[in-house]
Amino acid sequence: MRAPRSLALLTGLAAGFANLAATAPHPAPEAGAVAVGTGEIAAGTGGVAPGNRCPAPSAALAVQGSILCVSIDDPSNTLRQRLLRDWIERSARIVADYYARFPAPLVVLHIRAAPGSGVSGGRTTNESGLVIQVSVGRDATSSELAADWVLVHEMVHLALPEVGRRHNWLAEGLATYVEGIARAQFGNRAVSDVWAEYRHSMPLGLPRAGEGGMDQTPTWARTYWGGALYCLQADVRLREHTGNRAGLQTALRAILRETGGYRAERDIDEVLRIGDAATGTRVLQDLYGETKATAVAPDLELLWNRLGVPDDPKSQPFDDHAPLAAIRLAITAGQRESR
Repeated sequence: MRAPRSLALLTGLAAGFANLAATAPHPAPEAGAVAVGTGEIAAGTGGVAPGNRCPAPSAALAVQGSILCVSIDDPSNTLRQRLLRDWIERSARIVADYYARFPAPLVVLHIRAAPGSGVSGGRTTNESGLVIQVSVGRDATSSELAADWVLVHEMVHLALPEVGRRHNWLAEGLATYVEGIARAQFGNRAVSDVWAEYRHSMPLGLPRAGEGGMDQTPTWARTYWGGALYCLQADVRLREHTGNRAGLQTALRAILRETGGYRAERDIDEVLRIGDAATGTRVLQDLYGETKATAVAPDLELLWNRLGVPDDPKSQPFDDHAPLAAIRLAITAGQRESR
């Protein structure tokens, strides 16, 4: 969930990751830092450039050139630090791979310990710097954290500028859509599972009787799944217009490069123009024009048939001879470019 700038609130950053070096199975580098794949975790501000200092008493995790300032409000230290570290780094790498960079240079990640297991919710704010808040059960297992979507969803929010509460459907819809695609591209989620969720949940985003366009209907279903449906339609149209050479991922990478993501405020029309310029089309702007003030219900059954998505993607084969099968395959295969 992405909170509007005026609603941002974070209190009580507390001690966390204090004993990480002791639990790591590999030798620790100098100054108490612990090597973590592409980066390191260091207590306080150790190893962090002066312009990218973490607020005490958080710990710094460097991932692909960005700093995550990690804080855990669990003084009893019952949360297993190594599991959390792996989960955070994996989530950050998933998002960085999708966007060809991590979306922000410095982010405070506050983990709230909760009873039970799994990850129970998240929130991203940008009032006093970028902050992600996530609740994690004290009994969370490695398999639950490996299958988690919440932290990836919240990190995706970092890549889109603040476009205003009226257009929250774009922020939440993008995070809902990109989470599944990015995890599939990374190998963290089965492609069949992604399309099964889309097939089951995209109808929730269709307008109901009496509802208006996307800018006029701030219900949960239209915000999250209506926004995700806009993204799916845009992705398919972009690939149709460009001979499958460019899709929504191309547009979103350009938007991040040009705006700096959630650190900035931008008009939605400017954001969509940037995305369209990167693909040489007007797909994002035209689709927004069609749906912003008018309730539009696309024929989803026709779309699934053209993409070759079966009724039950988890148990039935995809139709690779369908008219848009190559587009379906390209969406989850992703694109690679040098960073």
